[in-house]
Amino acid sequence: MELKREYVNGMNEQGDFDPSSPPPFRIADIRAAIPKQCWIKNPWRSMSYVFRDVSVVFALAAAAVYCNSWLFWPIYWFAQGTMFWAVFVLGHDCGHGSFSDNAILNSVVGHILHSSILVPYHGWRISHRTHHQNHGNVEKDESWVPMPENIYKKLDISTRLLRFTVPFPLFAFPVYLWHRSPGKEGSHFNPYSNLFSPQERKLVMMSTACWSTMAIILAYVSFTVGPSHMFKLYGIPYLIFVIWLDLVTYLHHHGHEQKLPWYRGKEWSYLRGGLTTVDRDYGLFNNIHHDIGTHVIHHLFPQIPHYHLVEAILQTKAAKPVIGKFYREPKKSGAVPFHLIKNLITSLAQDHYVSNSGDIVFYQTDLNLFQLLSLAKYE
Repeated sequence: MELKREYVNGMNEQGDFDPSSPPPFRIADIRAAIPKQCWIKNPWRSMSYVFRDVSVVFALAAAAVYCNSWLFWPIYWFAQGTMFWAVFVLGHDCGHGSFSDNAILNSVVGHILHSSILVPYHGWRISHRTHHQNHGNVEKDESWVPMPENIYKKLDISTRLLRFTVPFPLFAFPVYLWHRSPGKEGSHFNPYSNLFSPQERKLVMMSTACWSTMAIILAYVSFTVGPSHMFKLYGIPYLIFVIWLDLVTYLHHHGHEQKLPWYRGKEWSYLRGGLTTVDRDYGLFNNIHHDIGTHVIHHLFPQIPHYHLVEAILQTKAAKPVIGKFYREPKKSGAVPFHLIKNLITSLAQDHYVSNSGDIVFYQTDLNLFQLLSLAKYE
């Protein structure tokens, strides 16, 4: 005899929506609703964004060198760091193949863009592919994946401090590239890391060589113009870029007002995992960083170019009506997305670990964490 399901289309008898309930649609239904033009990749249009962003980067650097004023430097640091982040997003599109259908063009442009901001293109591309293929899976996801309680409990106080106290998590990306996340082993620079298959080792070597070349160039320029000037010109914008990257990638998977599920085993599917991602509105920065805040559709269909993402989700007959309540409307931002600071702080204070067992789990809070951290300061 068939049992009556407690939830129908994600709703129970009281009208409450359960985001962990199986969606009443298939990923094919979403795909079919997306306008055909959204799948078209235009390499000339993609390259126009590269020229735009690179031109702004060089113009800002020239202006900083020309002005060399402490009135202008703070403006330059934030603007240039934001542009580094925009450049990263374009390289990210190359990694997904949404930049163009030409694999060689994607690789060349991706290497140039990512190496310029000290990101190993193939190393990161491959781990990011793993993230997309396993999004929302506690055991297999790669980016900002929650720690099971047993791994969390093994962390010392200083590690917990760095992981859950602002602003430290906003500088995690370089550490992640070298050491990955707690509970995982490997490096994005090591071709023999368990991140990569034997067939991918030469690709990783090539990207590590490009990264090393950029590091040597930066060291030479630093020696030529002086480390202090180089730090102002490149170092601080790089740190701003890292903050952008960690903020955006964290908030696309955390910090929603309603706790969202993570999955294991038979309960996980590509569709259910993708539906746990969160769209964000970044105000005037949406266009600057190529609509990366339109993240649900990007996660489900990373082949869609960034300039079609908004159309793919928001057009009347596009994906949004199909997804229904499983799509969480982003809070409207002002010109600057200050509202996201609250989401970040609240999430870091509450989202610490998940249960060691169970195929559908939610973040739990270590109520003693910040008390322990306070005590540690006086030891």
